[in-house]
Amino acid sequence: MQHNKKLYGTATIGSKGQVVIPADAREELELKTGDRLYVIGAMNSGGIVFLKEEMLEGMLAHMTEQLENIRSLKNNQNK
Repeated sequence: MQHNKKLYGTATIGSKGQVVIPADAREELELKTGDRLYVIGAMNSGGIVFLKEEMLEGMLAHMTEQLENIRSLKNNQNK
């Protein structure tokens, strides 16, 4: 089984609340100056996830497509 996660090291929150993403993570994930990252928190575990805007858009497009497929199946079933 192949894992698609990697630990890049640690980051420290500065006095202004800023976090520096490790250089190897920025390079491998092709993060560039000006990229928009969405910050998602796992409230129960205290975890945090950063998603590139393009990744979030892709996830939403996939979910929308799946919902449309379900609606289509439901409509066909009711005929």
